[in-house]
Amino acid sequence: MKEKIKKFVMQVIRFWIAGGICLAIDCLGLIFLREVCGVNYLVASGISYTASVVVNYFISKSIVFESKNKMNTKVQFIVFVILSLVGLGLNEVIMWVATSVIGLYYIVSKVIEVCIVAVWNFTSRKRLLE
Repeated sequence: MKEKIKKFVMQVIRFWIAGGICLAIDCLGLIFLREVCGVNYLVASGISYTASVVVNYFISKSIVFESKNKMNTKVQFIVFVILSLVGLGLNEVIMWVATSVIGLYYIVSKVIEVCIVAVWNFTSRKRLLE
């Protein structure tokens, strides 16, 4: 039992490390696209989220999740993409509601969005890809 808990804790730590790297890609990409390029915050958020998901796929596959199921790599990638598209939908809805409806600064909205979508990403990937 202790070994299972330790393994889970280590997996969560690796997930958060990978998430930190991808968060940097996501947030810096969002700020760059919005502030430097003048892209609409929703478009910029979608692009930066997508870039971070691609990096996250490779990091997650190599250091976070151990594939115990019999799913082949192509099917795993397709499932990962579908789960990421749901995450992208959550990203866009949360960003829009927090920024356009509630009136928060888009960076504050991003912080809220990241907290919610990170839970979705971990739980959905753990259940379906491990």
